[in-house]
Amino acid sequence: MTRYALGIEYDGSAYCGWQRQAHSASVQQVLEEALCKVADEEIVVSSAGRTDTGVHAWQQCVHFDSDQTRDLKAWVMGVNAHLPHDVSVRNVTEVSNDFHARYSTLGRTYRYWILNHSARSALQHQRVGVVYRELNETAMHDAAQVLVGEHDFTSFRSSGCQARHAIREITSVNVLRCNRHVMVQIEGNAFLHNMVRIIVGSLISVGTGERTGKWIESVLTARDRTQAGTTAVPHGLYFMGPHYAPLFGIPHWSETLPTGGIVP
Repeated sequence: MTRYALGIEYDGSAYCGWQRQAHSASVQQVLEEALCKVADEEIVVSSAGRTDTGVHAWQQCVHFDSDQTRDLKAWVMGVNAHLPHDVSVRNVTEVSNDFHARYSTLGRTYRYWILNHSARSALQHQRVGVVYRELNETAMHDAAQVLVGEHDFTSFRSSGCQARHAIREITSVNVLRCNRHVMVQIEGNAFLHNMVRIIVGSLISVGTGERTGKWIESVLTARDRTQAGTTAVPHGLYFMGPHYAPLFGIPHWSETLPTGGIVP
């Protein structure tokens, strides 16, 4: 058996999320179905992380095992030929059997794109969150720095989160403006259910002036979800990808970005 790692890009608008569900189509389902057609055998993939309904991915990573001999290019081209237009295999790497898409991860990166404009965009429908009031991205960035480090993020997890505990480590948070867009980028070792979207929703309250920067610290220490802001809509959230030790040879998601990064 050979183990392969795939980098997967997808628009999550039409899916119930990454994970297979009985009631609706998922990204995992359409990917596994395409892989089965190419491998001519049942394929089950393991992913670096789950995404919710409407959330997108720049380079989700999955691994699977197969005893079928295929050229690496054939895996990419063959699987893409059987995938819908909104899911695509970006790259494939043959990896050692001790690699695991989830458990070998050293960290994960998310980006949230906000269209900060007085009118919504037709071309960016379901690609961004929209905030009509002017945002102060500097205030948002400064307020977010209290989140860096290892903390109890109970205030920033959904009520339905099934994680055993809320201790997570955020290694960096950056808020940047690109013309009418504001980008929030968060890197960390792992994330709770809705954690990034709740952080973004809270930072938006700071950006509009409804809350002060010190409020974020009080929310963090409260360990109470009711004290945080609203959960930002899923459309603006992108799972940029995980990163792994160089020995596995898997491209880092940043290596595939166009100049200037992603602007939806």
